[in-house]
Amino acid sequence: MKKFNEYVRVAEAARTLGVSQNTLRAWAAAGKIPVRRNPANGYRLFLRRDLERFLAKAARNIER
Repeated sequence: MKKFNEYVRVAEAARTLGVSQNTLRAWAAAGKIPVRRNPANGYRLFLRRDLERFLAKAARNIER
């Protein structure tokens, strides 16, 4: 299991990606970005590494 500090909640992940929280939730529901749930409270959690990969992939697509 990953360390809790490797995860961020929706608000911080949305700020990192520069999108609204609702957009991020929609992308997660559509499978565009991996999401996990905190078993204790059900909050959506995003791995920082996954956010970095998502941004890198988006940057490569823009360069094309």
